[in-house]
Amino acid sequence: MSTLYVVATPIGNLSDMSPRAVETLKSVHLIAAEDTRVTMKLTAHFDIHTPLVSCHQHNEKDKSQSIVERMLREDLDVALVTDAGTPAISDPGTYLVRRAAENGIPVMAVAGPSAMAAAMSVSGFDLTEFAFCGFLPREKKDLEEKLRDLGQRYPGAIVHESPYRIKELVGAVCRVLPDALLSLSCDLTKLHELTIRGTPESILAELEANAKAEKGEYCMVMDLRNVPREEAKEVSSASPEAQILECMLGGMELRQAREKLMENGVKKNIAYAAAIKVKNWLEGEEE
Repeated sequence: MSTLYVVATPIGNLSDMSPRAVETLKSVHLIAAEDTRVTMKLTAHFDIHTPLVSCHQHNEKDKSQSIVERMLREDLDVALVTDAGTPAISDPGTYLVRRAAENGIPVMAVAGPSAMAAAMSVSGFDLTEFAFCGFLPREKKDLEEKLRDLGQRYPGAIVHESPYRIKELVGAVCRVLPDALLSLSCDLTKLHELTIRGTPESILAELEANAKAEKGEYCMVMDLRNVPREEAKEVSSASPEAQILECMLGGMELRQAREKLMENGVKKNIAYAAAIKVKNWLEGEEE
């Protein structure tokens, strides 16, 4: 019976490669790799001669199906790896895992390095609940909206960021979540591993002062427990039209009542449609 092994590989230090991971890569018939050139360096280091096939974010959907079909047809065991860390966690691999499971192929985890877990372990934050978001949106408005949402919903969050955008990310946290505490890790498990901790403002100052800040990959842990939470708005069970009429009875103009609905969380198109209905009702009564 074919088996798919999801194999974690080092995020920097090759000594973190487990004996089980090496044994698995040697014993399977095929390795599905995010970038075969990167994985070839790993297999060469550990004297692994298993054939490689690419399975990355741009071809994963199509390639996953063909790999699964081949596993079933030829009774192959396959190992799934990415360039670093655990596959299918902010990395390719989800489609292959899903296709294998859908076709009755056992999927086994060969656990090991994960940047998310490593960053969390050295943060010093006692967070039993947090959101893992991978990479956040790039556009300023979308990024700030996402950060604001995280601050309102979660006690903590973990994100990845490239060295070229890390200052922009921390700057956005300064604007949106100034009460957060950050633990920012770079080059985890590598020779020049660095973790800095503090307020968003102090972290940004350290990045600005570091001439080598734009080198290495970053993983940031945010402690959001001190972020002020907005009071939940009471949701009315009345229809949008009834809410508009109630506001107008209180002295508001139709336009003001419509705007009030949107402030209370009613979607713009629903509020406008309700206002038009009320306007038509009132004009009908006048006639």
